[in-house]
Amino acid sequence: MDGDFDSARRDVGLSSDELWMRYFALGGAAMPVEFEAYLTGALAPGPGEHDILVHALNERSMELGLERRWSYSDDR
Repeated sequence: MDGDFDSARRDVGLSSDELWMRYFALGGAAMPVEFEAYLTGALAPGPGEHDILVHALNERSMELGLERRWSYSDDR
């Protein structure tokens, strides 16, 4: 994904807050300020946080019936 989480967020039609809530519900540990840094690319998440964020994006993509999926850290 190369850190372009904000573009992915827009692709699935979620606000930053909506994506953070999905991410947090899946076990994400970043607080909102750190999470925003992930979205903007100012801070790279570790593999575990990356995968939780990607999972939240992929779930939303599936809900919308989109074929787009983002790669987990093991797939990069």
